[in-house]
Amino acid sequence: MSTQAPPPRPPVRPAVALAFCLIGFFALIVAGLGLSSLATDTDVISTPGLGQVPGVIGVAAASIAFAGTVWGTIRRPHPSFGAAFVVVVAAWLAYVLITGIAAAVVVADIGAGMAVTGSLAIGWPGLIVAAAALIAGWTAIALVRTRAARPQWPWERDDEE
Repeated sequence: MSTQAPPPRPPVRPAVALAFCLIGFFALIVAGLGLSSLATDTDVISTPGLGQVPGVIGVAAASIAFAGTVWGTIRRPHPSFGAAFVVVVAAWLAYVLITGIAAAVVVADIGAGMAVTGSLAIGWPGLIVAAAALIAGWTAIALVRTRAARPQWPWERDDEE
């Protein structure tokens, strides 16, 4: 009776990891901002008259920045977990800056846009976007780096006892 080690499993393909983690990133942002807004009884963007357009544009920009930096990271042969912090900075900057620009365009006031940018940068919404980027970016890198198999019940294994 010879016991051979099973062949090593290939890692998750980068495109699959990106798809899963981009969806997770977006879900974490929506849930985090929504629940935090509900818990604190404050608006994500408290400037009157803006509506939802600047926030939607900002989240879209953060998602694009997230996808671009994650893709650039995970398509390398052995990506570093430290690259997750680059993903965080890119997503956070895109969210803060693009939301502020969109707010300035919506109300035609540069001062309002700068106020929105500042409140997002130092407030809880920016922190939530950064945390979502860290979690999802780290997960994408882990999916590509590991060669783990899916979990199995003991009776599903082909081991001879």
